[in-house]
Amino acid sequence: MGRIKNPLAARLIVAAIYSAPEALDSAIRICEKKFGRVIFETEQIPFDYTDYYQEEMGDNLRRKFFAFEKMVKRDELADIKRWTNKLEEKFGDKVGDFVFRTVNLDPGVLTLANLTLASTKDFAHRVYINDGIFAEITLLYEKGGFRFLPWTYPDYRAPMTLEFLNRVRETMKKMEFAE
Repeated sequence: MGRIKNPLAARLIVAAIYSAPEALDSAIRICEKKFGRVIFETEQIPFDYTDYYQEEMGDNLRRKFFAFEKMVKRDELADIKRWTNKLEEKFGDKVGDFVFRTVNLDPGVLTLANLTLASTKDFAHRVYINDGIFAEITLLYEKGGFRFLPWTYPDYRAPMTLEFLNRVRETMKKMEFAE
């Protein structure tokens, strides 16, 4: 029988899609109060991989990725997803019981082995965590690089995203060897 042990903490990654830069800036400042300062972020790029969010969030959407200073327990991912959903509502326009978001915050946890994202949507490749939140491994790290999976979103395959994740992962490798 294997011994039960807690895994190493992971680096929190937040992928943001936004239509209002000021809403993103404010949301990230709030995230920093909870998860520590942003240690890495990407440049903004056009989010033109899909029109899925267009009706809700408008045209001219942008994408940025952020990595935060504090390491998080992997089993906190569902709680973090629910927290970011509430934060999105704060910067959205509520019409009835629907919120038209100006910022979409998708948290994930990066380990030396993979990137796991949280979602409120069920699908065949997602595992239910708790309280309405699912998780999916989006990228695997093997043989010196990230490997895509059939469901890996196109923007997570982009060179800029992979360079960002590799930079963040390198800092984690140094931490693991220091322990």
